[in-house]
Amino acid sequence: MKRIRNIAIMYTILMMGVFCVIWKMHHGMRFTMASPDTYTDEQLQIYKQIWNVMSVAMEQYQGRMFQYVLLLWVIMLLVGYLLLFCIWQSEIRPILELQRYATEIAKGNLDVKLPMRKNSSFVAFTESFDLMREELKASRQREMEAENAKRQMAAELSHDLKTPIATIQATCELLQMQILKAKKIQTYGVDEISGLDEKIGCITKKAATINELVQSVLHATIDDLEEIKVEVGEYGSPLIGDFFKDLKEYGNIILENAVPECLIYMDKLRMEQVIDNVVGNSYKYAHTDIRVSFGETEEILMPDGKKSRFLRITIKDSGPGVAPEELPLLVEKYYRGSNAKEQNGYGLGMYLVKWYMEKQGGGMEYYNDDGFTVDLLVKKVS
Repeated sequence: MKRIRNIAIMYTILMMGVFCVIWKMHHGMRFTMASPDTYTDEQLQIYKQIWNVMSVAMEQYQGRMFQYVLLLWVIMLLVGYLLLFCIWQSEIRPILELQRYATEIAKGNLDVKLPMRKNSSFVAFTESFDLMREELKASRQREMEAENAKRQMAAELSHDLKTPIATIQATCELLQMQILKAKKIQTYGVDEISGLDEKIGCITKKAATINELVQSVLHATIDDLEEIKVEVGEYGSPLIGDFFKDLKEYGNIILENAVPECLIYMDKLRMEQVIDNVVGNSYKYAHTDIRVSFGETEEILMPDGKKSRFLRITIKDSGPGVAPEELPLLVEKYYRGSNAKEQNGYGLGMYLVKWYMEKQGGGMEYYNDDGFTVDLLVKKVS
């Protein structure tokens, strides 16, 4: 760019010099003729008339010549500029575009596209460069997808490990209660009970350690994961009842009525995780029986303007509930209430419940009603 600019400046200076020479030559030309001394007065008058006529004709000729030369100068000036522009357009500009393009690629911006100019000398190089950009972009996309898949798998495994760990912990608590009972009635020997109690205590501690590690992995993956995959399909509603029946480790879960028969939209894995989170929280913080009831809603107007019906799942405990000022914060990422200080966790349970339900086309509501209550709304197939 600097070189073509310097050439344009030099060419302009040269043409201005030529113009000065033309101008000087035009104004320096004078038509002169010596006056003869031997002419009579009558001949001298005739001589002056001829001189005047020739002088006027010469001035007109010089004027026309100056106009032609000036026109030729202007044409040469414009042709020179046009030639410089063509050189810049066909040779210099593609180089500058390649330079800017390479800078953007170096910055990691692989979405920028390089214009293809068929008349450019660099068309083959440009096409190769753009193919390289496309391949780099595809490679980065594959890398991001692979990384996201790893995080997805880590998040799913971390969450799925919580259930067997909770089962181990609940079983250990039950065994410890039975040991205390056995100590009172002295069913077994003292040494046997002490040894068994020590082993169960060791299992409980190890399970708590594993749970902490799992929570740490889940925390890291959820924090880095842009979006957890949710694959919604059509399923029969009785599956919901089976999810609750599989949660025996969370104490006494009472199903107050049968699940209404219908087709619903859900992701089986995510719905199971939602129910596990809600019931697990009630078990952890309330330590009471958990009552579950099912119902159906009337048509509800959705944000997109369409009306939908939902299967309502109400999960309720009989605990102290949640402080009113903390209720709006329960679904915030990493928020933990004042009653969670003595419990393990990272405050992701209710956040994930809300996120999963919305991604499945449903929603959730939560409130205090003689205990903490959660309503899950699962969208029905029309």
